[in-house]
Amino acid sequence: MHTRLSTPYALLLVAALAAPLTAAEVKTVRGEIIDLECSLSKGAAGKGDDHAACAMSCAKNGDPMALLTDDAVYVIEGSYAADRNAKLLDFVARKVEAKGTISERDGKMYINVAAMMVQK
Repeated sequence: MHTRLSTPYALLLVAALAAPLTAAEVKTVRGEIIDLECSLSKGAAGKGDDHAACAMSCAKNGDPMALLTDDAVYVIEGSYAADRNAKLLDFVARKVEAKGTISERDGKMYINVAAMMVQK
């Protein structure tokens, strides 16, 4: 016997399967905008004022950027990472406050930034 799912149930099933494994959460986080690769490979030398020029070069190349907090690294995605990090360039290597949707995938933390400002 062949059973078909009705369209509403099929759509519900597809939506459930497409949902992320962990729910996204809107938060405000504070930290420094870094280029992800240098931070991972150079450690402390991959952040701060001494690394600002390199971080800016990486950002302009469209390399993945991140928000480094006291306790986590959030890979930046969404509109701030679009167009080779165009909206992010004013914040590179600076201490910022970012509000956005936080999620976790494959053991990494991500932030889809909705708003960002330089910390005072």
